[in-house]
Amino acid sequence: MEIIALIIAGGVGTRFWPLSRKKKPKQFLPIISERTMIEETINRLLPLFSPEKIYTIANYEQTQTIKKLLANLPEKNLLTEPQGKNTAPSLMLATAWIYLQNPEAVVVALPADHLIKDESLFLKKLKAASSIAAQGEFLITFGIPPSHPATGYGYIHYSEKNPGHSQGESFYQALEFKEKPEYEQAKAFLAEGNYLWNSGMFLWQARNFAKKLEDYAPSMFPYWERMLDALRNKKQAEMDSIFKEIPSISIDYALMEKAKKGMLVCPGDFGWSDVGSWSSLCDIWPKDKKGNASKGESIILDSQNCLSYSPHKLTVLIGVEDIIVVDTNDALLICHKTQDQKVKDIIDLLAKKEKGKYT
Repeated sequence: MEIIALIIAGGVGTRFWPLSRKKKPKQFLPIISERTMIEETINRLLPLFSPEKIYTIANYEQTQTIKKLLANLPEKNLLTEPQGKNTAPSLMLATAWIYLQNPEAVVVALPADHLIKDESLFLKKLKAASSIAAQGEFLITFGIPPSHPATGYGYIHYSEKNPGHSQGESFYQALEFKEKPEYEQAKAFLAEGNYLWNSGMFLWQARNFAKKLEDYAPSMFPYWERMLDALRNKKQAEMDSIFKEIPSISIDYALMEKAKKGMLVCPGDFGWSDVGSWSSLCDIWPKDKKGNASKGESIILDSQNCLSYSPHKLTVLIGVEDIIVVDTNDALLICHKTQDQKVKDIIDLLAKKEKGKYT
């Protein structure tokens, strides 16, 4: 069984503005440690994958950054998408490349910018899931046991009846993929007990991926066939044309939600965080007795549950609560913790105000 780790590294990380920018998005920043997020992702895989079995997919500029950061990966493994068109086109392209090398290979598709605390358990579950994916029947995903009624994640509704087992791990039939819910609906999901957060991590056999596309995403399958032809015959102009035409759609919408009858979910109880916003760092960075987390020199007085990122100057917080402060060379963000999902909206506002230099 050949297993390939495929790192999805093409995101822009708008929720981490003003630190994350187009030229240096979240995955290339040292947010959770002294290493960049993508370096953390690669390092946790090395006990199971040799560098020759690790691929990345990103745009041209991002791939140049990856080349500098991850010099131990073979350059041929750094796959480039002609333009960013969400995860379905990029994963189709990468899987097509792997398919042409070995259609029986298992692809483990992982975001470049997630945190996993229990790395040994994560790798154990990866091995178990890969053995099922290699059978060529199921798509596999990890669902995160929800710790609270989050409204920022999609949910996977699964059946608790008759789970399958592999290497001591349980795999359940996925019933439905649910969009990001309102708060009351999220509370109902938790009360029901058979809902997991959608982690965005997937496994499939390359050949089975092609079959599922043909069966459940017939509008996308012709693009897959064109990609195979373009890769076989090294037609870069044709690949450029495909990416101009192909819909910009996530792999969840394009395939996973439709192919749920052939989808298994394994509980991912390995200390996962998508590190999706500034407030998520309050559960990752060390905190003082009043719940304040900071990076950089700071003095925090009579304040609680705040987060401060200010590596360039002393930052002082007095008498505030639930505030995020992010100071960079050319921009300062101050927002309430409950509003940090709106940070991504600043990018559109800056564009409208012709202040693109800050994005």
